[in-house]
Amino acid sequence: MRRPFIAANWKMNKTVGETESFLKEFISLVQDANNVDIVIAPPFTSLHTASSIIKNTNIQLSSQDVFYEEKGAYTGEIAPAMLTDIGCKHVIIGHSERRQYFHETDEIINKKIKAARKHELGIIFCIGESLQERESGKTFDVLKTEIEEGLKDISPDGIVVAYEPIWAIGTGRTATTEQAQEAHKYIRERLASLYGDKANEIRILYGGSVTPDNIDALMACEDVDGALVGGASLKADSFARIVKFKR
Repeated sequence: MRRPFIAANWKMNKTVGETESFLKEFISLVQDANNVDIVIAPPFTSLHTASSIIKNTNIQLSSQDVFYEEKGAYTGEIAPAMLTDIGCKHVIIGHSERRQYFHETDEIINKKIKAARKHELGIIFCIGESLQERESGKTFDVLKTEIEEGLKDISPDGIVVAYEPIWAIGTGRTATTEQAQEAHKYIRERLASLYGDKANEIRILYGGSVTPDNIDALMACEDVDGALVGGASLKADSFARIVKFKR
């Protein structure tokens, strides 16, 4: 049985003060949730505050991104060692918004994963197709390429995969449970082609407009092991309900 993994991606939201207020409320709401890995990914400016507040709780810290070099003249970038130093246990890599707005390629994403794994950071590796790709029947082709190129020469240790149907992110549209399970099953098959039986241990998250209203149905799918939550993670009570999903 794969342990559920529920992660909040706050994107470019919440100041330090707002982070502090959220966590003080949220911690009390999920303190009895011991059968799930709970992960919060605030913006860089809030990582230190979040790390201090969640110390000795059942909540883990993630960064939303990382650079692939150890140090150097890379203005505005953050190195893996900086994240571990501040208390991060995970990092999100390959999010569709990074691919879309910052033109991150599969090669760049692969380099970031390798750099982060050197520092024993857990990887939340994002993949997914656009609406045009889905409607033209290319969903599996996109997933295959992103998996094979993104995870090239990388061991399965510390990898969590997040399936993000791009057409369902921030749009209010959600994949049906059938669509989600179909994609997750295919992803596990592709992982098996890389890692054999180890693929059955890799957790695959759904990440497309997850809400308190649809989390129970999504988590009932055989190959859905958790969720990467955007907008619904910005309110403590909303995200707590998702963490405490019912199967």
